[in-house]
Amino acid sequence: MTPASPRRRTLLAAAALASFVLCGPAAAQAYPGKPIKLIAGSAPGGAVDIIACAVGQQIASSLGQSVIVENRPGAGTNIAMRALIDSPADGHMLMLTANSIAANPSLYQPAPFDPARDVTPISLVGRVPLVIAANAQTGPESLARLISVSKAQPASVTCGSPGNGATPHLAMELFARAAAIQLTPVPYKGGAPAIHDVLAGHVRAVAVNALEVQPHVKSGRLRVLAVLSPSRTPIFPDTPTIAESGFPGFEASVRYGFIGPAGLPVPVVAQLHAAVQMALAVPEVRDRLVNAGGEVLPGPTERLTALIASERTRCDALIREARIEPD
Repeated sequence: MTPASPRRRTLLAAAALASFVLCGPAAAQAYPGKPIKLIAGSAPGGAVDIIACAVGQQIASSLGQSVIVENRPGAGTNIAMRALIDSPADGHMLMLTANSIAANPSLYQPAPFDPARDVTPISLVGRVPLVIAANAQTGPESLARLISVSKAQPASVTCGSPGNGATPHLAMELFARAAAIQLTPVPYKGGAPAIHDVLAGHVRAVAVNALEVQPHVKSGRLRVLAVLSPSRTPIFPDTPTIAESGFPGFEASVRYGFIGPAGLPVPVVAQLHAAVQMALAVPEVRDRLVNAGGEVLPGPTERLTALIASERTRCDALIREARIEPD
């Protein structure tokens, strides 16, 4: 083969460079190339669904593709998580996850997934505080009264939750240890039936997220004894926090964040993260989250990564010590 002339080599090099420059932007512009599916591991109508729809709609505007929220409840969000993990790592399937991403690897055995190995954190979205509530007519009138009754008659105070290993259940276990009391947990298949039995007088108290009790508090049927967050929530501004009730440093909230499957390309993560941050800055989105009892938490991807790791360590210790098993 005859060696290429210097002029020909220059032309070939220029053509290769032009091809590289052309492919770079083309590849970047290829995402998203189709509608994005945003899965939620709970039924429609709850806090996850509200947040997914509010943020997803705004992300769609900035990315130029529709975002379809798909509810896949079941197995403590493990069904939705498995669908995400098994999806192509191209950014066209995402998940709005909550605290179950940290608890489920210890709660279910064998572990259904490993968040450090199987998912790509994208962005923290916000948190919704948990509350302890009781029947407004027949239940304890304050958190102090609940504690005193429980100390006088250990295990006499029943406390409903959305299920064994759910974030409210774990929060109540942590609170019981902090208060040196013994509560009797009563697991349900979701927050609604737990609240129903408190209203009916079958259970003394309930631990759920603030959004779920809001209509019953407004109607005068439930009383919130404490908000398990560092600061008071706008939807219950007159209700003391757990710290104000004598337990400084105690905090329990449901935190929400966007994740993708493992191996999500770094440019796609950066693009999605930027889109989420833009969405959280939109007043309408912030208002919807605040009206759901939540607090918007923008920040770098590393914030969500660190939170998942720290919460997993805390959940693992509690689940083992309290011998908590899934329903």
